[in-house]
Amino acid sequence: MEGFLIVGTFSIVARDPATGDFGVAVATAAPAVGALAPHAAPMVAAVSTQSFVNVGLGRLALRLVEVGLRIDTALEALLSEDPHREWRQVIGVDRYTVYGFTGRKCVEWFGHIVEKDFAVAGNMLSGPRVLEAMVDAYRESRGLEFPLRLIRALKAGEEAGGDKRGKQSAALLVASTSPRWEYNLRVDDHPSPVDELLRIYEGVKKRMREFSEQYGDLMRIIKL
Repeated sequence: MEGFLIVGTFSIVARDPATGDFGVAVATAAPAVGALAPHAAPMVAAVSTQSFVNVGLGRLALRLVEVGLRIDTALEALLSEDPHREWRQVIGVDRYTVYGFTGRKCVEWFGHIVEKDFAVAGNMLSGPRVLEAMVDAYRESRGLEFPLRLIRALKAGEEAGGDKRGKQSAALLVASTSPRWEYNLRVDDHPSPVDELLRIYEGVKKRMREFSEQYGDLMRIIKL
């Protein structure tokens, strides 16, 4: 449960009401955020763990939800045993609840917003407008594909000031019973990581459409 790799970041976790899929999108001014922050499992939950990262909050919360706890109960229990909880920031969503926690010792500006089926959070931000912009963008993108809504929320946060240190990495993780190539993407080191994440997302989708047109029914034998 210990962990002190700092990741000042902004993220969104969400449940797609149309499909039941869970997703996380995250960006930061540090490398390889996708290796630490996002955690998700199909039909279970999604979590983003950040600030002075405790990766166990993501991994163990998914296990606890899988055996019957709700995400708020699971994360509260794990945080209660973490002696450094006030340095942590974590948001999570499952089939029933949405949860957010921001410790008092995170680096300014920090905070989180919890909505009906999604939550946003960030620390080391330029200000509260980052999270407000993410909420607005996610709400306004209803009707678009779920992963694209998550990326758009990230982009809105970035344009509102994002991580006050700058930009370096971003990641998208969608947990689905019908997984796709574009549901698990990372940009580990790039001057415009959110734009690059969107470029890769659109590129992968285009390539998969071409592959499906070329090989047709043979696509059914692929097991992800």
